[in-house]
Amino acid sequence: MFIRNMVIENKPGCIEAATHIVGDKWTPLLLCALAAQPLRFCELQKETGNINPRTLSARLSSLEHNGIIMKSKRPTHTPLQCIEYRLTPKGADLIPTLRSMAAWGERYGTAAS
Repeated sequence: MFIRNMVIENKPGCIEAATHIVGDKWTPLLLCALAAQPLRFCELQKETGNINPRTLSARLSSLEHNGIIMKSKRPTHTPLQCIEYRLTPKGADLIPTLRSMAAWGERYGTAAS
């Protein structure tokens, strides 16, 4: 079915750029978890269904490199530093897209059929 009013503008590289950042299995889950609040590494691991620590570290590094998230040190009363991850404004701009993906998944995903 073709919907004439729903044409997606086809500029070279636009969809490719977006999928380069959010197109893997774990990144959308990480961004959804961070949409609610800043989280520490172990909290992100738990929120995403126990992602492998190597994979989580790689995804976080990539997202930070692309300006989607940032690391910040939370003050603590212990000598250990507490690092939290939070969305940048660029990362927060992805939340409406993720909400649309979630709505589509709820409507058409295998769990909804």
